[in-house]
Amino acid sequence: MAEHGKTDQGRAGQRVALIVAGTGAFWVMANLFGTEYDWPIRVRALFDLAALAGFGFALWQTFQLWRARQDDRGDS
Repeated sequence: MAEHGKTDQGRAGQRVALIVAGTGAFWVMANLFGTEYDWPIRVRALFDLAALAGFGFALWQTFQLWRARQDDRGDS
């Protein structure tokens, strides 16, 4: 039995979790700083789009991980 996090799939899952957590923290901090320093709406929207791209990338990585697991089991 493989230990958690020691396989390629385990590391990929950890990487996805870090991407989601990092993107979420970045988005919250950008919103807090934007409110505190009264940034224009365009700048705040830019950070919102960057966060959306980060979450989209994490979703893509999750899909790739899911596909790799399906291929390992032989389900096509």
